[in-house]
Amino acid sequence: MSILAENPAAVVPAGTWEIDPAHSSVEFEIRHLGLATVRGRAPVVSGTITGGETPSIRGTVDVTSITTFDETRDGHLQSPDFFDTARYPELNFESSSVDVAGDTLVVEGDLTIKDVTRSVTLRGELVGTGADPWGNERVGLDLETLIDRTQWGLAWNAPVPGGGFLLPDGVKLTASFSAVKKA
Repeated sequence: MSILAENPAAVVPAGTWEIDPAHSSVEFEIRHLGLATVRGRAPVVSGTITGGETPSIRGTVDVTSITTFDETRDGHLQSPDFFDTARYPELNFESSSVDVAGDTLVVEGDLTIKDVTRSVTLRGELVGTGADPWGNERVGLDLETLIDRTQWGLAWNAPVPGGGFLLPDGVKLTASFSAVKKA
């Protein structure tokens, strides 16, 4: 079996697939001062992808695990100014539909951050399916979206000399999942 899907936007193969956190990532990108892109990663993710006639995706991110590889910035992200991880340690996603539009996988669903739930649309591809060296059947998905962080209460910002603000409202989210078929 090929690791690449013959039709990259094919519907997810039938079955229940558990997201493998060691080979999956949820990341974000935001411009700092409009000059440089700062990236962050949530290394602790879990979830399930269900394939077949009514595919779905459910996932959870441990927000306390988010790292931008800068201890001071990471501490600020976990504070009440941003994620308030003491009160809201997880963010969740649950799809309402998984469809194909042309060559693109389109996933509609609800993203919950800090107990605020908003609908989002993720676009990407079914990267493929295949067996790993240990006999596990795997599926790979890559998805992304752009959100307005202020809609989830992530509104902290600081003015900069000459006008404008330290951060834009738009944040790019990307997810790359490798999931193992459950027996």
